[in-house]
Amino acid sequence: MPTIRPSSDLRNKYSEISEFCHKYDEPVYITKNGQGDLDVMSIETYEKRVGKFELYKLLDEGLDAKKNQKCGHFVRRLQISKKEFLIEHELSSGDL
Repeated sequence: MPTIRPSSDLRNKYSEISEFCHKYDEPVYITKNGQGDLDVMSIETYEKRVGKFELYKLLDEGLDAKKNQKCGHFVRRLQISKKEFLIEHELSSGDL
């Protein structure tokens, strides 16, 4: 369950919030006038999360590259099959 604190706690209980963030590696959500406003976390937690996002981005790029490589192979295979078909049936590509 997320930890939610009013904005006044940033001023009045900063040390408590900081200790919580460092101890549990979890963010504290800060409200302003009863509405969500900020997300406070330790630098270590922030760096871990940013690192994960960067890793996920790299994994997505790698998967896309792999998928495109397979697509390229598939297209090349179709071109070869078309050429073999034309040769076998003694046709030119204009005949299709």
